[in-house]
Amino acid sequence: MSNPAPSGIDPAKVVKSDTEWRSCLTPEQYRITRQAGTERAFTGPYWDEKRAGLYACVACGAPLFRSETKYNSGTGWPSFFSPVSPEAVVTHEDTSHGMRRIEVRCAACESHLGHVFPDGPAPTGLRFCMNGTALSLKPDGGENGGA
Repeated sequence: MSNPAPSGIDPAKVVKSDTEWRSCLTPEQYRITRQAGTERAFTGPYWDEKRAGLYACVACGAPLFRSETKYNSGTGWPSFFSPVSPEAVVTHEDTSHGMRRIEVRCAACESHLGHVFPDGPAPTGLRFCMNGTALSLKPDGGENGGA
């Protein structure tokens, strides 16, 4: 017999206490994903990554982006023109730091990933500018990814 999700909680959502998040993430991963932090440009993982594969949420493992949609935006952060599916991410208005931006979060666990801007390449015209620390690359063809 399965236990139904408590009322008002989506059973597809990954819900953990703050203590649980802190125990499964590095301090930098926690700062970025759970506190909406940002890594400095050209310092995080994957901004210059060339291997083919699937980029997943570092916090919960949900698939987010494919390498085929990654491109060099010149910003110093991994940039993609589309998520793996519209349901993979959720967006929220972000007015922090005196700016008006659209924040991108993992739809499964609500981890902060980065922001989306309307200055990307075709076919979407979008630039999903993500923190590499919020992502985990699962290379195609196994751990080495053939690289």
